[in-house]
Amino acid sequence: MTTHETEVDPSRLSMPIGEAMFTQRAIRRYRPDPIPIDDLQLVLEAAVRAPNGGNQQVARFLVVTDRDSLRAFGALYREAWWAKRHDEGFADFEALPARFHPAAGLADAMGGVAGDVPCVVLAFAVRNGSADSVIPAVQNLMLAARALGIGSVPTTLHPAVMTRVYDLFAVPSDVAFHFCVPLGYPQGNFGPNVRRPTRETTYLDRWDGPVPWA
Repeated sequence: MTTHETEVDPSRLSMPIGEAMFTQRAIRRYRPDPIPIDDLQLVLEAAVRAPNGGNQQVARFLVVTDRDSLRAFGALYREAWWAKRHDEGFADFEALPARFHPAAGLADAMGGVAGDVPCVVLAFAVRNGSADSVIPAVQNLMLAARALGIGSVPTTLHPAVMTRVYDLFAVPSDVAFHFCVPLGYPQGNFGPNVRRPTRETTYLDRWDGPVPWA
């Protein structure tokens, strides 16, 4: 990407926060359309405004849109995804439970020849920082993307590929990797999402203590 310094307009993220949260879902199928640079800048500006420990601002983001780089990274992503499945005892696609099938599709599409994933954001922390100050930033990024109609999903990698990922992007060794976030316009629709009721996932005052709305 070329240098493109402009003032962002936060009012473009005018979708009510409730709508963004209640319709956000893991998007793993993308159209190949590129994301405008102004939209990428806006979601990154939203990301860096997230709360972070001591205002040390350790989060760093590597935005990848170059087709060749995406293809090279995509091969590593797919290898990492299958390394995790092999660790879990799944030998091949036929052995995978159905819940893994969408993620397997993303692993195949990531950086593929068809160019299905137009952008990947890798989230790091300098000084080998923990994820504490990166997680809120990634959530901000994903909510801002949702407000712009851009789909996303938080993913990770596997130790088997990390040295090659760092070499591919010339990442310093004292920078800690935390998340990989594909971005793109969805094939399909956003929410409403389906979640278990909070009366089953939330307790009051003690473990298994029922909440008032139960």
